[in-house]
Amino acid sequence: MRENLTYERFGGAIRELAQTIADDGYEPDIVLSIARGGVFVAGGLAYALDCKNIHLVNVEFYTGVGTTLEMPVMLAPVPNAIDFSKKKVLIADDVADTGKTLKLVHDFCLGTVAEVRSAVVYEKSHSLVKCEYVWKRTDDWINFPWSVEPPVVRRENQVLDA
Repeated sequence: MRENLTYERFGGAIRELAQTIADDGYEPDIVLSIARGGVFVAGGLAYALDCKNIHLVNVEFYTGVGTTLEMPVMLAPVPNAIDFSKKKVLIADDVADTGKTLKLVHDFCLGTVAEVRSAVVYEKSHSLVKCEYVWKRTDDWINFPWSVEPPVVRRENQVLDA
């Protein structure tokens, strides 16, 4: 089974997710995007929540469809944790699949930030991390609109879309 998310449906999902966050009273000072899929989520949430401070962290984990490294790794440049000092941070990603990537970024924030919460479009039941804000729960493979088509060019030594 596959979950097919279109750009139009994604727009509605982000608005609903943002409304859930707003209704909960959480007002992040920073939206921290997990690249690459989280970039789309973070941008939409930041606009909807009127948060102008967006940071990005690059994490490598998927090496292909259904294949991963043993553990995720942050790639340079790693954000300076001091920039998050005493801030309320909202971590944004497209999916909490294994949860390992979210856990890595969440743990990176701990001890520095005032508060950290996570928002994802999809969360799978086997995820190590249970996010505070989830648009939909599924265990199906998700076809995201930005990754369902192959790249226009294929570059050597790049992580394949997963």
